[in-house]
Amino acid sequence: MTARNDEPDVAELTSIAAVLDRVDAAAEAEELSFRDVVEAVGEASFVPVLMAPALAVVTPLSGIPLFSSFCGLIIVLVSVQMVLDRDHLWLPGWIMRRRFPGHRVRQATGRIRGFTDYIDRHARNRLEFLQHRPFPQITEVVCMFCGLAMPFLELVPFTSSLLGLAVTLLSLALLVRDGLLVLFGLAAVAGAVGLLSYLVLLA
Repeated sequence: MTARNDEPDVAELTSIAAVLDRVDAAAEAEELSFRDVVEAVGEASFVPVLMAPALAVVTPLSGIPLFSSFCGLIIVLVSVQMVLDRDHLWLPGWIMRRRFPGHRVRQATGRIRGFTDYIDRHARNRLEFLQHRPFPQITEVVCMFCGLAMPFLELVPFTSSLLGLAVTLLSLALLVRDGLLVLFGLAAVAGAVGLLSYLVLLA
């Protein structure tokens, strides 16, 4: 379905804002499917498709029952195919057909704009050694494990959102080649693990 390359469509998506803008444009409809989201962010790279569900988990949409699990599954499927260096992205039809109310998507993306704009303003090419093998592949594996964990952590407050933030930062790091964002993404993963450990100790 989706080719993995570096054509101009990818070059346009070098910020979280660019991804959100395209999702918002698709969400002008009364309802949108995940296929609409994939087509909106472009079919030239896996990374924007990876970022889209991660961003969704950071928004209030994560409060919808099983929504974090759904997004986690997409993150797993996309990141696994990235690790395997596939040329084309495949997602099952039932995922592509899943529909969401357009107005709720626009409201959710609007609530995180200030935070994501701040990240965009400070993202740039840094710590280049973290953008050379094997570090990008390690980043993709970390995203995969974040997605795997989301269904199990859906009932634990804030953990899924922290993992969504981690995947957002890591995918943006792959887009803009910012090694510092890789470290921030790993810190978000550590924060989710720490929060879970704290809650387990309290139980």
